[in-house]
Amino acid sequence: MSGALEELLAFLRESRGFDVDRYRRSALVRRIDTRLRAVGVEDYADYLDLLESSAEEFTRLFDAVLGKATSCFRHPRAWQYLRSDVIPELLAAREPGEELRVWSAGCSSGQEAYSLAITFAEAIGIEQCVERVKIYGTDVDEAALLAARAGTYGGRALASLSTELRERYFDRSGADYVFRPDLRRRVIFGRHDITRDAPISRLDLLVCRNVLLYFPAETQSQILDRFSFAVWEGGYLFLGKAESLRADDHRFEPVQVRHQMYRRRTDDTVSVLAAITPRLGTVPPEQEQAERRARFSALALEYAPFPALAVDAAGVIVVANGRMRERFDINRVEGRPLNELEIAYRPADLQPLIARAVSERHAVRVAVTGTDLRTATPRCWEVRVEPLWADDGSTLGVLVTFTDTTRTTRLGHDLEDKQAELERISYELRSTNEELETTNEELQSSIEELETTNEELRSTNEELETINEELQSGNEELETMNEELRIRTAELDEARKFLEGVLASVEAGIVVLDSKLRIHSWNRGAERLCGLRADEVYQRPFADLDCGLPVSRLRGTIESCLESASSSGPIELEATDPLGRPIVCTVSCTPLNGSLDGLVLLMEAV
Repeated sequence: MSGALEELLAFLRESRGFDVDRYRRSALVRRIDTRLRAVGVEDYADYLDLLESSAEEFTRLFDAVLGKATSCFRHPRAWQYLRSDVIPELLAAREPGEELRVWSAGCSSGQEAYSLAITFAEAIGIEQCVERVKIYGTDVDEAALLAARAGTYGGRALASLSTELRERYFDRSGADYVFRPDLRRRVIFGRHDITRDAPISRLDLLVCRNVLLYFPAETQSQILDRFSFAVWEGGYLFLGKAESLRADDHRFEPVQVRHQMYRRRTDDTVSVLAAITPRLGTVPPEQEQAERRARFSALALEYAPFPALAVDAAGVIVVANGRMRERFDINRVEGRPLNELEIAYRPADLQPLIARAVSERHAVRVAVTGTDLRTATPRCWEVRVEPLWADDGSTLGVLVTFTDTTRTTRLGHDLEDKQAELERISYELRSTNEELETTNEELQSSIEELETTNEELRSTNEELETINEELQSGNEELETMNEELRIRTAELDEARKFLEGVLASVEAGIVVLDSKLRIHSWNRGAERLCGLRADEVYQRPFADLDCGLPVSRLRGTIESCLESASSSGPIELEATDPLGRPIVCTVSCTPLNGSLDGLVLLMEAV
């Protein structure tokens, strides 16, 4: 079992550069066992197989081992003490306008670093914080640093913030919140291992909360030596709630034990040596060189036409040439740790590039963009990290060069744009030529179709002329027929008027029925006898009349006359005149002659 555990720890060490030997073994094993139970694995060997195949589980284990539980303003009373008591003392110890330097060691995904920015902004104002406060946030986990640099958090991650602070320091982006840009530019994130790397120096405040508790006592002491070197005399160390220092610690004295706030002692004389001890052994012995050659090499680097920076194996700057100092506005950086300078993170994060160049044993190049500090204009750089080796193969350090590729990059972009435009124009030209050829063919076809249509129109015109002549002849015939019809109509009107005059002059009632026994004619005698006008009875069935005449008794006689086409003698019927007086009426039925179906009723009052 112990062999499998050692293999698992070796895998952590090799795959992430995670120095497990510096962490408390019992805490490591406890957290690894927790992950074994969470995924349902029984032994370390099977869990190692899972880690090798699952990047997600590897990340979860790494977060568990490093204790990634983080939030804004953990233990609010301690943060309130920092704002109300510590920050005023830090300001009092500095000249007006002098910069305050703060380091959040083990910042995880950035909430602690942003909490520091908010605390200083609330204490001295946002504008003063932007001008005076610089905050460094470091961690060993690159994935956590990516999240920290983004500065974007969900609502749950900011649950400990009041609504007022969230609205003041974060901008809403969909369902997430983004830290405000002006303060974000004062927070610099980078990879740093507090157990091995040189510390960021000249600090006013060092915040390292809930990190030391994961290390054994010996490693804690080494880390505190580095912290003592990093903090100014009188500067503050802010630890986590579960961490504490002895009251007689020679490096830091307690200020407020309840809130784990400590101040660096002014009589500390061993911390500097302790802080730099790990890198003394890594510096290679100086090689004897001729004085002229050494001077020539130094001058060649100093007057090189590109910015260059030499860093030793411990991460300390050995030399920065003139172009480097001019372009990036840095001075007197020799002997200072690289990771405490802004150039370590902008325009490129140099730490992972240096680690990659050393591990792969060859130069690493990367293209980045940044801002020219002299002109505040965007610039493009090719950053090249070249590892430097001693004769025995040991690492001396790296040479970092910055080549300004702004012009060539822009020319490349312009060339790509021109090439794309040329291809687009060429394509459009080809398309236009094809369209012209197609249009020409269509025009030729249209001309031929027009000629054919013209011939058809000529033929149609001739046919129309012939039809017009025929129509004129037909019109003349119609006019002749129309004249004949007018004459015939006049004759019919005269005959109708004559017939109506005859019917009107007859004293007896005359009713003409059609084949369906509907009333067709009704003279004045019928009107006087029945009391109904002609327009009231026209086209009505005779059998439906209610006129004082018992028409139901005539129904059989009428139908018999119509079927036999023979007249029936007069029939006497008792009836009632329009005044309600009883009368006797004779009715005769005579069928119509010829092809007309119908009959004539002659009605007389006796």
